[in-house]
Amino acid sequence: MTAQFDTRYDAVVIGAGHNGLTCALYLATNGIQPLVVERNATIGGAVRSAELTEPGFIHDVYSTNQNLFLQSSVYDDYGDELAAHGLEFSTTEKPFCNVFPDGSALRIYSDTDRTNEELRNHSVADAEGWQELHDQFGHFQRTLLPLYEVSLPSASAVRAMATALHNTSIDKILADIRIVLSSTRELGTEYFETPEARALMACWGMHLDFGPDVSGGGMFPFVESFSDLEAGVSVATGGASSIVEALAGVLRDAGGEVWTNAEVTQVVTDDDRAIGVELASGDRIGARTAVIGNLTPTVLFDDLLSHHSLPNRFEAYVDGYEYGPGTMMIHLALDDLPEWNGPDDIDEFAYVHIAPYVEDLAETYTDSLNGLIPKSPFLVVGQTTAVDPSRTPDTGEILWIQVRTLPSTIEGDAAHEIEATNWDDAKTPVADRVIDKLEAYAPDVRELVRERAVLSPVDLERNNPNLHGGDSVTGSHHLRQNFLWRPFPGWSTYRMPVENLYMIGAATWPGAGNNATSGQLAAQRILNPGFGTKSLVATEKYIKQKATAVRNKLHFFY
Repeated sequence: MTAQFDTRYDAVVIGAGHNGLTCALYLATNGIQPLVVERNATIGGAVRSAELTEPGFIHDVYSTNQNLFLQSSVYDDYGDELAAHGLEFSTTEKPFCNVFPDGSALRIYSDTDRTNEELRNHSVADAEGWQELHDQFGHFQRTLLPLYEVSLPSASAVRAMATALHNTSIDKILADIRIVLSSTRELGTEYFETPEARALMACWGMHLDFGPDVSGGGMFPFVESFSDLEAGVSVATGGASSIVEALAGVLRDAGGEVWTNAEVTQVVTDDDRAIGVELASGDRIGARTAVIGNLTPTVLFDDLLSHHSLPNRFEAYVDGYEYGPGTMMIHLALDDLPEWNGPDDIDEFAYVHIAPYVEDLAETYTDSLNGLIPKSPFLVVGQTTAVDPSRTPDTGEILWIQVRTLPSTIEGDAAHEIEATNWDDAKTPVADRVIDKLEAYAPDVRELVRERAVLSPVDLERNNPNLHGGDSVTGSHHLRQNFLWRPFPGWSTYRMPVENLYMIGAATWPGAGNNATSGQLAAQRILNPGFGTKSLVATEKYIKQKATAVRNKLHFFY
């Protein structure tokens, strides 16, 4: 016998990641009764902290840099309420550095003059290139960066572009777009003289799925480098879970509910309309207004809507959704932070990037795409306790190591040393290889390790099905699957082809990162179905006028 619907809720959000909680919060504070259901025992998705090694050692399991959330509209709107639920941030003015085999380093400080001096001492040409890019970033913030806070396409986006065109020259807008379209190798070659400086932004590209030669890969590193320069790096004091716990607390204050250990097995439909969800327990929860999946297309459509017939073209989009290479997370509990080869203050930086050079990143990226375990994977070493000492109960320290990039499915080992071709058997020797590489730059690290926890690409997906194949950014961010094309062409505004069904999260615009933007924008669309479409005629007319000027400016349009 089919279970009766629980009819108390206007909206059901599947997945208690930060975007799901954000969406529910905006709905609840605007009179829509939401329920958030989470399959795991704890909320957070990829924003979560836990005692992974020793008791009292609080590791950020997945993401750790919380700059995007701290600078988000969501934090602007609810910062006081979140603080009342215990949310605080710890910030360092030493955001990131790169270390190199000869014991040298390039350090980026929040102090602009100090950073410029660091680069000038290394290379005058590098310092000049860095300053030129920094100046360009100031312009980018006023023109194209506002697009990251609006739905694409929308009247808001058109107005943002109209404002940019009104307030600046076409030449400068084109310079911004040129950076967006560049690869990190191209940016490095154009602006920097030395291989060390060219690695600075190329490393940031690997945080996503931008190998050095991927067109469009320069945009995120460009933004991240100078955002961190200006704001430092912030982590959630006491652990990343404090973000989602605070969001959940404010949500409950507004009348929303959050259930854990509540796995959704299907989205229930009636004709071509989503009307609720069914849980693994057999319970059915109705949704009068919306079902919102904080999920990837694979999970939402292949798993939860496998019973529902979708348009053929849309099915093809789902089947063709591309995931990036895999990630490994290594968490170390240490007696002390390591002594790095190089300047004395390396142990004070939030991130230490170990590539070391662009060529190494390119080889690693290519190997991972070809199914090979790289000889020398790129390491993002997060020195968590250098930013937030509260994470350990004693004088111990924490290292957070993100290993990028790795094959989701192993076909072999580029070094011909690891025979295992499944991640359960391969994760220990790969983790050993990582520690070997780290030890070459921080010689005492191995003897400092008290305990380690390793999460392979397969472990990431087991813990969170959105991390398909261990892809930590929930789908490739290459140009063909970004901006207006994320997740699919024609479906970038969160509303899906089943009536009352919405999708949010890193698989939707603006992609990965703890900005909570998709949750906020989807809530606005649910609350106001016409959101983002008013005034389009007037603003499009203005854009067309400016576009004519652009065509006249660009000789290749003749």
